[in-house]
Amino acid sequence: MGRGRQKAKHTKVARELKYFSPDTNYSALERELTGAQAGDPDYSKWIEDDDDSDDAFEPTDEQKRA
Repeated sequence: MGRGRQKAKHTKVARELKYFSPDTNYSALERELTGAQAGDPDYSKWIEDDDDSDDAFEPTDEQKRA
């Protein structure tokens, strides 16, 4: 294939890719954005309440007095 025909073919493919717009699956997009899916396990039983008693950045009583 000559260079002119090859370039024309590449131009045609590039134009098709540029202007191609596939159908959008809005229900799949909604599922992805919400994050919850039907088969996902429930991890809420392993989440502990944060009581802030073991916070490494909280000043001690001595630091508060200083």
